[in-house]
Amino acid sequence: MNIHEYQAKAVLREFGVAVPRGHAAFSVDEAVKAAGDLGAPLLVVKAQIHAGGRGKAGGVKLVKSKEDVRKEAERLLGAVLVTHQTGPHGKQVHRLYIEEGSAIDREFYLSALVDRESSRVAFVASTAGGMEIEEVARTQPEQIMTFAVDPATGIMPHHGRLVAQALGLHDDLAKQAEKLVKQLYVAFTAKDMSLLEINPLVVTKGKELVCLDAKIGFDDNALYRHPDIVALRDLTEEDEKEIEASKYDLNYVALDGTIGCMVNGAGLAMATMDIIKLYGQAPANFLDVGGGASKEKVAAAFKIITADPKVQGILVNIFGGIMKCDVIAEGVVAAVKEVGLRVPLVVRLEGTNVELGKDIIAKSNLNVTSADDLDDAAQKIVKAVKGT
Repeated sequence: MNIHEYQAKAVLREFGVAVPRGHAAFSVDEAVKAAGDLGAPLLVVKAQIHAGGRGKAGGVKLVKSKEDVRKEAERLLGAVLVTHQTGPHGKQVHRLYIEEGSAIDREFYLSALVDRESSRVAFVASTAGGMEIEEVARTQPEQIMTFAVDPATGIMPHHGRLVAQALGLHDDLAKQAEKLVKQLYVAFTAKDMSLLEINPLVVTKGKELVCLDAKIGFDDNALYRHPDIVALRDLTEEDEKEIEASKYDLNYVALDGTIGCMVNGAGLAMATMDIIKLYGQAPANFLDVGGGASKEKVAAAFKIITADPKVQGILVNIFGGIMKCDVIAEGVVAAVKEVGLRVPLVVRLEGTNVELGKDIIAKSNLNVTSADDLDDAAQKIVKAVKGT
């Protein structure tokens, strides 16, 4: 789960992290009021969307008066920003963040994330602040310093000193860096974050270390522990199909292809998508119904797939272990009878109660094509889609 910049800064502020003053605004009048409340000679009007690259897309503007704030708010609210992360369709702006301007001396990059290889929280620091870290890693890898924190000891003073050294900070700024790294680590672990990115982290003309931007992602599996974080969720930033899938605990990600996939098990789902690509088509989604799905859950998954207008064919690929093939078959049949079937459907079943599952589909009188194995299923659905 992701949150907006202004929400991320509010979370960090709870842990004592230095961030500029600012107010969220959902209307032009609220934006102007926020500017008046801040009373700063320099203001920044920031579009709030879940995507990077806002500045290049015209979503971040530096202004000097309430009149300019009004002008920018009128321009941005309701507008669609297209960045390198939104895709060509972009994202519509529904809220703004009005923030006091900062007198910037230097810019840095600092982030914390879960390092899967070491099973630890890792920090990434770079003197290339304001740039995309992927681009820095590709063109200037020597400017990136990383280290992991041993969970047995937690964050230690030397971790902060490592960051200060990497960023070339000395004296009081080094002490500020040491304090900041500890604050970020405590926030990261306390809120079950998966990513905490500060880009840029700046040194102001007044020699203060300030988090000028903040991006936070949270571990979905830990959200039950954080109702305060769940309350920050902005559904307008999420795909409607993904929202519906979350209601049934389905692992669903919308993609750009034409073949809808319903599979049990993440590994099998990835293999299914790969073989679809092998035979010349692209998957319209990743959908893992899990190992213990009910008939109702399967029916819901099928409805989500068919609701996607890009879907020109559907492949159901189930290997029944804990999940029983007859349950899958009953769910598919129930969903097809309810919503209809306007595109080709290929079903491959294997494992527990497979013969019973195939029998249910065969007796349903539905226009469903059975497949013997995954390779056969992929070829059949690709052929059917190309035929349409």
